[in-house]
Amino acid sequence: MLNSRLTRLLRRPLIRFSPSPISNASISTSPSSGFSHREDDHLPEEFTQLGSGKSPPFNVSDTESGEIRNPSFDEIDELTEEEDDNEESLDDDDDDDLSVLESFGNIPQSRRDVNSRFDAAEEEEDESRHPLVRETNRLIGLRSSWNPKHEGEMRNLLRSLKPSQVCAVLRSQDDERVALKFFYWADRQWRYRHHPVVYYSLLEVLSRTKLCQGARRVLVLMKRRGVRRTPKAFSLVMVSYSRAGRVREALKVLTLMQRAGVEPDLLVCNTAVDVFVRGDRLEKALRFVERMQVIGIAPDVVSYNCLIRGYCDLRRVEEAVEMLEGMPCVPDKVSYYTVMGFFCKEKRIVEVRELMEKMGKEHGLVVDQVTYNNLIHMLTKHGHADEALLFLKEAEGKGFRIDKVCYSAIVHGLCKEGRMSEAKDLINEMLSKGHCPPDVVTYTTVVDGFCRLGEVDKAEKLLQVMHTHGYKPNTVSYTALLNGMCRAGKSSEAREMMNMSEEQWWSPNAITYSVLMHGFRREGKLNEACDVVREMVLKGFFPGPVEINLLLQSLCRDGRTHEARKFMEECLNKGCAINVVNFTTVIHGFCQNDEVDAALSLLDDMYLINKHADVFTYTTLVDALGKKGRIDEATELMKKMLHKGIDPTPVTYRTVIHRYCLLGKVDDLVAILEKMLQRQKCRTVYNQVIEKLCGLGKLEEADKFLGKVLRTASTSDAKTCYVLMEGYLKKGVPLSAYKVACRMFNRDLIPDVKMCEKLSKRLVLEGKVEEADQLMLRLVERGRISPLPSSKQSMVS
Repeated sequence: MLNSRLTRLLRRPLIRFSPSPISNASISTSPSSGFSHREDDHLPEEFTQLGSGKSPPFNVSDTESGEIRNPSFDEIDELTEEEDDNEESLDDDDDDDLSVLESFGNIPQSRRDVNSRFDAAEEEEDESRHPLVRETNRLIGLRSSWNPKHEGEMRNLLRSLKPSQVCAVLRSQDDERVALKFFYWADRQWRYRHHPVVYYSLLEVLSRTKLCQGARRVLVLMKRRGVRRTPKAFSLVMVSYSRAGRVREALKVLTLMQRAGVEPDLLVCNTAVDVFVRGDRLEKALRFVERMQVIGIAPDVVSYNCLIRGYCDLRRVEEAVEMLEGMPCVPDKVSYYTVMGFFCKEKRIVEVRELMEKMGKEHGLVVDQVTYNNLIHMLTKHGHADEALLFLKEAEGKGFRIDKVCYSAIVHGLCKEGRMSEAKDLINEMLSKGHCPPDVVTYTTVVDGFCRLGEVDKAEKLLQVMHTHGYKPNTVSYTALLNGMCRAGKSSEAREMMNMSEEQWWSPNAITYSVLMHGFRREGKLNEACDVVREMVLKGFFPGPVEINLLLQSLCRDGRTHEARKFMEECLNKGCAINVVNFTTVIHGFCQNDEVDAALSLLDDMYLINKHADVFTYTTLVDALGKKGRIDEATELMKKMLHKGIDPTPVTYRTVIHRYCLLGKVDDLVAILEKMLQRQKCRTVYNQVIEKLCGLGKLEEADKFLGKVLRTASTSDAKTCYVLMEGYLKKGVPLSAYKVACRMFNRDLIPDVKMCEKLSKRLVLEGKVEEADQLMLRLVERGRISPLPSSKQSMVS
């Protein structure tokens, strides 16, 4: 199959691209960018900034107005900074992921590595500790309170920074979005142009995130600024798309590369293979590797390692081993470790040892300490501590000195299995050997193991043993102990121990406070839990919305909804991240206590602080209003939700149907359902209406909706008809049930034979013999029953 596919690909006409390298000093004009870039040799020296040598002129519209304005940092929005070019769009309907690579012709040997020359020039020294970099990062940290003075200082710094220092600023940001905003802010400054190395540094930063749209827009900006784009740039964008789980868009980056006239190299091809594998498209990855060879790019060991990993991910390990043995290039240790990792996961130790022998005999790869370290970690990761211990003994028997990291990994595996006695014996062995004594991490692992088993007293004694051996327990150690105490219902004692943290020379962190807060919450001591959160915020640690929501739920379940609202507002005022889920939790608490007006008031407060309610918030309020009989207000709230563009969920449909049917507001229900269906289709909505009305005994109203249900004539529609027919039979109106059956026949929806027999008997008892015969005759005509006079026989009997 692959050979025929490859033959068909080779018969296609191939497009040949000749790369046209763009000099960094000479920038061509981009007609779509609105800028005219060229060599500015006439510029005075003071305008040379950031090591780029030259700077582009400022925006023409600013000069015409006589005013030059640079946007502030927070005004920068990278998502609207540069609109996409048509040729840079990823909205392509091409379903063949290999079509782009097929368009490239055979790449001559002389040009296969030309694209990698630029990458060597991108190496820069680490400037993260430079005073200018530190000051720049300090100003970026103050961006929320920037004034003209701060902005001026930042511009002055920008003139002094070298390209390597700008790259250091980008890499120093904890939030990559901030790095992206700084990049765009700097790009908009007058008489300034980023050095090409800065673009590549930012792409590397973004490739470690899911900010794929930002990475692609940087790629577009490189084109508009005339920066030469190598395959490495496209490869980094592909990695970002892959991390975001957008495999299709990641592969379409190859299309952008083709349109840019950039010929692929081994790096970008390996990236594409990795994207295929991570997207569970192994067969396409195999065909892609074949196509690489056709156009003259020989796959290397990295290519085959990706394929081997793909086989292992799909549990096709035999094929992975076959590929490992038949690789045209020499496999490395990663090739073997990938397959060994799968065998370790399955506890197939015999196969692991066979691969260890092949490493040395067939490829000259020495089974060294690193190999044993990897095996030990892989085995303990999957819960095979005994096997890991065997390899540890084997490694030491061969003279390898296994470090404390491997010992700690096995200790951790034993603790996870609750084998604390063996974990302690292993620690004693580490102490006796001397060359790898246990450290704080090892002891903390055992402390956590004791706490998980509820043996808090032993965990406390172990902390004392740590002091005896000269190891000072750290915050993680005490947090593990506090967690065990809280789970054992000793939250008050845990609080006292945390209060003594300064005396014991350790500092609680956010996790410590969180553990204590959840301990009080589980014990029902909600006031103490709220106090812990307040102290946590005073210490500069902010709980997340999930943690706050758990506490809000506990307060609302305890009937203390007003306290929950007050606590939420307090957290919001102190800078905690309060989201719509937190508001919905309190709103639901008010609704549960029949305080609908308080819930509506909180909804208004949400809009005042720019927190937008979601569909769950509206559904909760609609249900509460319907329960109170305030159906007009519920209708207006639903219209408001739909007007804001919020799509109803199946729960929303069920809630609206239940409340409106319960109050008999059928006409109002039809009107609101039509508006809801315009936003979000729900095929079974009228089925639900009929079934709900039948459950309430309102059969006449239900019968009005039968025409809407029978439009599709599906299995679910038939079940709905049966519900209506059963309702009529229970009410003693078999003739109405017969009419429902007739309407089903008219729509080519054949009723169930048993239902028809049941209906026929009821019709005969009511004296409707002709209708009973007609019903059974229709079943005969449709071939559902044999042509026996069953109705006549039933009538006679």
